[in-house]
Amino acid sequence: MVTTPLLPSDYLDLVSPLRAGADLRGRIEAVHPETADAATLVIRPGRGWRRHTAGQYVRIGVDVDGRRLWRAYSITSPTDRQDGRITITVKAIPDGQVSNHLVHRARPGTLIRLDQPTGDFVLPHAKPAKVLYLTAGSGITPVMGMLRDTEVDDVVLVHCAPQPQDVLFRDELHGLVADKKLRLTEVHTAMDGRLDVARLGELVPDWAERETWACGPAGLLDAAEEHWTDNGVRERLRTERFRPRIVVAGDGGAVTFSTTGKTVDADGATPLLDIGEEAGVLMPSGCRMGICFGCVTPLKAGAVRDLRTGEITEAEPGVLIQTCVSAAAGPCDIER
Repeated sequence: MVTTPLLPSDYLDLVSPLRAGADLRGRIEAVHPETADAATLVIRPGRGWRRHTAGQYVRIGVDVDGRRLWRAYSITSPTDRQDGRITITVKAIPDGQVSNHLVHRARPGTLIRLDQPTGDFVLPHAKPAKVLYLTAGSGITPVMGMLRDTEVDDVVLVHCAPQPQDVLFRDELHGLVADKKLRLTEVHTAMDGRLDVARLGELVPDWAERETWACGPAGLLDAAEEHWTDNGVRERLRTERFRPRIVVAGDGGAVTFSTTGKTVDADGATPLLDIGEEAGVLMPSGCRMGICFGCVTPLKAGAVRDLRTGEITEAEPGVLIQTCVSAAAGPCDIER
């Protein structure tokens, strides 16, 4: 009665938001610029945080312009960091609400929501004798977590970035090279053009003998999967995608968000999650890759297409869709 309409836990959150038993939160303690458009955030997680495995990612909830938005970022800190903090390294992307906020506007002391770490883009318990990391852009972030956490006797990294100053963690990477813990090849795409995966043998002659982890843009990963498959070593390649692979797109249609009363035209290739956010609709989200099911929403009318498979889902009572991997397949009504 004393605390109504709030609960006692609401007042405890003000005093000790990172306490055991509270909703899992983290406090941003530092923001370190990495490049002109990327920064590393040092986060103190709440007491409910479970130790991650190198290469995994974490979903974070950030309040931007009065809305809580969720995104997933790879954890770049080692698992045994002595102070218990974790780090994520974020690259601001054009029109990215959360990434630009974190890189350019986040301040120490800011509280964010956290989920537990997840993901299977990790090294096995038995360390491989020879490893190849193939990355581009921010795709180096999960790999950096592995490099900081686990030493492998023979490691090669091929990393693509427009120019030398765009390479994340460049000084640290070259320090590993100087210590003979890493062999590094940088491909500067603004000067050298995109990496032709078919010519990888010129850079890494024994690439087919190595266990490989690849992360980066869809074009790079698609080419890698085709190349490893054609050479009969597909089982040695693991990939991590930051966005779903679009296999099939259609004609789209008018999308109605019935709760907010908004209707917008959508093409058949843009996820409904992006359509809703661009229209100013409060959309739940998570990994944005179709993995975590944080974006699941009722489909009230019409039909949508799964961009990964081309499968059509039509509205009927109780039907839920993943808006991050679904696009309009004609007029449809989303309960948001």
